[in-house]
Amino acid sequence: MALAQAETRDVARAALSEQSVTKLIVATSIGNALEWFDIAIYGYFAVYISKAFFPANDPTTSLLLTFGTFGLSFLIRPIGGIMLGAYADRYGRKASLMASIVMMTFGTLAVAVMPSFATIGVLAPLLVILARLVQGFSAGGEFGSSTAFLVEHMPHRRGFVASWQFASQGLSGLLGAGFGALLTAVLTPADLQEWGWRLPFFFGVLIGPVGIYIRNHIEESPATQGATTEGSPVGLVFAEQKLRVILAIGALAVSTAVNYLIVFMPTYVVKTLNLPPSVGFVAALVGQAAVMLLSPIAGAASDRIGRTTHMIALGALLLLCIFPTFLLLTGRPTPVIIVSGVLWLGILKGLYYGPLAALMSELFPPATRATGLGLSYNIGVTVFGGMGPATMTWLGGFPAIGDLAPGYYLTAVAILSLCALITIRRTSADAAGA
Repeated sequence: MALAQAETRDVARAALSEQSVTKLIVATSIGNALEWFDIAIYGYFAVYISKAFFPANDPTTSLLLTFGTFGLSFLIRPIGGIMLGAYADRYGRKASLMASIVMMTFGTLAVAVMPSFATIGVLAPLLVILARLVQGFSAGGEFGSSTAFLVEHMPHRRGFVASWQFASQGLSGLLGAGFGALLTAVLTPADLQEWGWRLPFFFGVLIGPVGIYIRNHIEESPATQGATTEGSPVGLVFAEQKLRVILAIGALAVSTAVNYLIVFMPTYVVKTLNLPPSVGFVAALVGQAAVMLLSPIAGAASDRIGRTTHMIALGALLLLCIFPTFLLLTGRPTPVIIVSGVLWLGILKGLYYGPLAALMSELFPPATRATGLGLSYNIGVTVFGGMGPATMTWLGGFPAIGDLAPGYYLTAVAILSLCALITIRRTSADAAGA
């Protein structure tokens, strides 16, 4: 009887543990999902946002201003990553997570209700830029704090648990693309331009209170309970861990570049390939679905075979596939080819993405983990992701490059990421998962 009772207690504790893990994943992923949902819908509806807030005689100029604002919000992200990351390393992951989701919710609400240029003139784009800066600052602190929080609760399954950071991004992109496909199907172009593009932003606002409630009821990371840090986390990162930051940025580069290519796809389809926007939204939807489904599988696999072993193989495959994919997209721009090509890139991205958060977290010790992650992630996303759509739009203006601008851009970034991964494998056994 005593043995049976003990076994019953063990089962109950195991069930509670699994329940707690699920709660932790949901609590951290929901803020990340809100961040990326806003980023996705801003990119997906860029054509409509450009006309609402950045009107110009030349449509390309208007679009460049819109994507410039998209990229500008990323410039403040490293500052948010440093400040909120240092706050998390000093005072706990939970406090930083609460601050970031509150700011992101208010920033999304501001964009949703912002009057257009036709209503309040130049004040409209200025206020949109301000709202995007608030969102950029809050998003900057999200990844470092939430990733550190996850891997410190499950150190034996870092690859799997941290992969939900990127799976939630895939879910956000999937929802954003779903909104795009639905709204372009049921609304007229005039209604979509007038008010329809705002609906996804209002939906994003609804996510915020749910995330705030859940995060307020989670336990602090065991690595920060009662812990003290000698010296400033920011100072330690800049003084002793600069190479780790550079390597983390390099490993991230190709994945974030592909991610923003998928976000850019509806605009690319309309402006470059001269097809209906619904084609781009469907392509983005299937690409993000692949990311959402495959990231946890890839993360779990990396717990068994090692991070760099997995990621170097996927990085090499990405490098080989990127340019041929865009030759096919531009040579035969039919809906089936576009959807298939983006799906293939989404599959490769999801498989590469899965182990990435764990790999980056293993480059930094607990005392500076949130700061190091926040700094490296946000510099990488800013340089290779947030500025990606504007860079690809600009490159497309050169006759020698033209429609193949995304292919050239992603190929160069893939080479950079491979070099970073090989360096990590040779210099850090922990990060290699060996």
